Amino acid sequence: MTKTQTAPQPKVDLDTIRDRLHRVGLPRAADELEHLVSEAVQGNISPHRFLDRLLEEELGQREERRIRTSLKLSALPTGQTLANFDFAFQPSVERGRIETLATCQWIRENRTLLMQGPPGVGKSHLAAALGVKAIENGFGVMFYRLEELLSALRRDAELTPAKLRRKKYLSTSLLIIDEVGFEPMTRQEASLFFRLVSHRYQRGSILITTNKGIKDWPEILAGDEVLATAILDRLLHNSYVLDIKGRSYRLRDLERAVTGKD
Repeated sequence: MTKTQTAPQPKVDLDTIRDRLHRVGLPRAADELEHLVSEAVQGNISPHRFLDRLLEEELGQREERRIRTSLKLSALPTGQTLANFDFAFQPSVERGRIETLATCQWIRENRTLLMQGPPGVGKSHLAAALGVKAIENGFGVMFYRLEELLSALRRDAELTPAKLRRKKYLSTSLLIIDEVGFEPMTRQEASLFFRLVSHRYQRGSILITTNKGIKDWPEILAGDEVLATAILDRLLHNSYVLDIKGRSYRLRDLERAVTGKD
């Protein structure tokens, strides 16, 4: 072989590479390997760009899987997103403010978000939609209706502090509590709720939907004004409050069903 001649390049064995990708835990990259190699050859794509595309495929699938798993574990209601919220029907909800909340900066700052308003105005939908956005932004989320949360708090009332701290309603980045105010709490439940709020204060975010105004919270909390003041002091410090007014979506849908009109 002369000095001007170059050694032939070894043939690329895609099957071997694909097998190795599977063995190191990169199944999406393995599945997309042949397509991306062909794309790289046809487009004269540089090796580093080809590698970037391969890893991009793998990371994209992992992120999709993370989101699916997190949504399932969160117990969020399905199908309630910002994309299908009817802002035109509910003009009291400022789209720009909701989009700002959807950036999740308030969660990074361990703030509280209180949504108050009459039944049916979209509080639960917005809460669930912001929960979805939080998961998409990498935060852990747990969704409870108040009665479900109180049941869990009663069940765990005698746990040691170390075991209690491992509970998702204390450790998750965002705790969503829906439908606060429909039924008053007992004194035990109010005390357990105070313990929950106190533990999460400035450690993790809480989003609460309620049909009661702030002045009515003593009524919710077993009529205990001192306890209500202590809870609200923690919830409202460093918080956002959305006061939603307007017509009920459920009544609108009922009217449409009765009249047959859109």
